Parts: sequence; structure tokens; C-alpha cells
Amino acid sequence: MVFTHDTAVALIGAAAWVNTDADTEEIPDVAALDAFVTTWGWTGSRTHDETELLAVQGLRPRLRQLWLLDKDGVVALVNELLTEFRALPQLVRHDEWDYHLHATPSSAPLADRMAVEAAMAMVDVVRADELSRLRVCENFDCESVLVDLSRNRSKRYCDLVCTNRAAARAYRSRGAAAEV
Repeated sequence: MVFTHDTAVALIGAAAWVNTDADTEEIPDVAALDAFVTTWGWTGSRTHDETELLAVQGLRPRLRQLWLLDKDGVVALVNELLTEFRALPQLVRHDEWDYHLHATPSSAPLADRMAVEAAMAMVDVVRADELSRLRVCENFDCESVLVDLSRNRSKRYCDLVCTNRAAARAYRSRGAAAEV
């Protein structure tokens, strides 16, 4: 295992949030945010209002930068997020989870908790020198980010749709080359 379970979950959850498309706004309202939060198992208090929605939507471009910056840039952004949201790591146990780190109280705003959880996960990524496991999908028409947790670092596409598109393009390309 490359990362602890809570780090892997935090990275995948952050990638999922980053991949909610801001251009078509896949999380346009509080109900959609509620569904996302439920799907990804975010815990803690919620206000279920437009202010919370806008704060979480505003977090998306900052988190995307974690996949795009070099190591020094990632470190600067992680430190900025941890300072801004007053992270104070504590061991906690809840639901089906055994002890793991939370760096904000469960009463903190959702956007704060999301930002700090992503930042704390990135601390593990940087310390393990594993930034290469965070990348942008290699499908030419996709800008989604991914977390490669495979043993051989072979994940190239964000999901099965992009994987299948790439395979189909390669197949067509081989067929066209064979006809020449």
C-alpha cells in the first residue's frame, strides 16, 4: 500500500471534487452538493445553504493546483491551506473508521474541512516523494485529474470511459496504418 487508507480516500475524494466540472457546473445546487458529500462520506456539520455551496465551489480551482504545481508549489499551497484554515491535527475515531487524523473540528465549515483534508493528504504525498502519482488524464480531450494508486504506476486515464476511448483510438489508428 502506497498511502494509509485515510490518505488514499482523501486524495481520491479531492480528485473527485476537482473533477466536478465547473464549466457545466455539475454541482449546481445544495441538493447536488448533499449527494456528493454523501457519496464521498464527508462527516461533520453542514449548513446546507448557498453560502456553503459557493465556498465549496470556490475551493475547486485551488485544489486542482495540487495536481498541476511542482513540488515547491504544492508545498507552498499545502502550507497556505493549513494556515488559512487553522489546521490542528488530532487523532479521531468515528463511524467505521479506526483512529485517523482530522485537522479541523467537525464543526468547521465543509469547505474548510475539505481543504484541510486534501492538504493533509498532500503532506503524505510530498513526504513520500510520490507526487508523480497525481496526474492529469492522458486522454487528449479530458482535463480530469487522477490519483494513481496502482503498484506499477500505470494508471493513465481518469476513468473507464477515457480508457475505452483511448483504446478505440489506438485500435482505429493501427487499422489505418495497416491499410497504408
